[in-house]
Amino acid sequence: MTALLTIFSTPKPFTNSHVAMIQNNAIASWIRLGQDVDALLIGEEEGVAEAVKKHGIRLIRDVTRNTNGTPLVKSIFQAARTNCTSPLLAYVNADIILTPGFIEATRQVVKQVDKFLMIGRRWDLDISHPLNFTKDWTSQVDALVSENARLHPSGGSDYFVFSRDCFTNMPDLMIGRAGWDNWMIYQARRQGWMVVDATLTYKVVHQQHDYSHLPGGKPHYRHPESDENVRLAGGRHAIYTLVDATHQLTNGRLVKMPLTWNRFWREIEIFPNTYLKAEWLSRFNYSLFHPVKTYWSVRVWLNRKRRELMR
Repeated sequence: MTALLTIFSTPKPFTNSHVAMIQNNAIASWIRLGQDVDALLIGEEEGVAEAVKKHGIRLIRDVTRNTNGTPLVKSIFQAARTNCTSPLLAYVNADIILTPGFIEATRQVVKQVDKFLMIGRRWDLDISHPLNFTKDWTSQVDALVSENARLHPSGGSDYFVFSRDCFTNMPDLMIGRAGWDNWMIYQARRQGWMVVDATLTYKVVHQQHDYSHLPGGKPHYRHPESDENVRLAGGRHAIYTLVDATHQLTNGRLVKMPLTWNRFWREIEIFPNTYLKAEWLSRFNYSLFHPVKTYWSVRVWLNRKRRELMR
């Protein structure tokens, strides 16, 4: 039986006990979503092979990396697409717990549109122990979320559900660094695919963690490779977030996002980029809407050029 949806992910190394615990929680939740869902892990970080064996899922080892050893997003996506037959794919960060409502939300979307990207805000939750996946495990998770979770701002995305023939051509973006998730939304808008915000329908649970797995223990958005990701993704004016979704999933129906003043002006800002694909006009619009950010970006650029000339 062909699955409707294949979940794939590139976990962090399982060397940190807390990271290992939350990733095992996440994977255990995925494989309990029913027969319509397949799951696989991609990469060869330490402990991944053992996790695959523990949960009885597939492992794809081969993935293209940059010179620093960071896996490339396009290689991960291609590996997933090549090794599954499902009509839908979902990249999910390896610290995200999913409950059966996730597949139900996906079914509701795919019944109404062919090419789409489904995303949503996450609920941040501190979990310090392995979850007990008994018959009522979803009730356990719901209770933890209701009592202790916090809704994350719209700046980050932790899951992406999409038609398998979408995102077949990607720049050399690096996984685990800022910018690549924004590019997903940016690319979907430019291609005219429906971008669906499922926040109102389904709660995605993010297990909180530190950044000890990254160089220097710094958050991913402070890593130099994040700056390169932003450049490859099109620049600061191409940073799209959940606020740029075109529709929301409400009571099983896809409805256009409400037109507020903030959304009106945001659509004016991104119009040259989204619809005209005019690079110079996009940059000009960005400078008008974000003069302070533009000022500091220009200063950084001038300082870098000055240092290069002085060498």
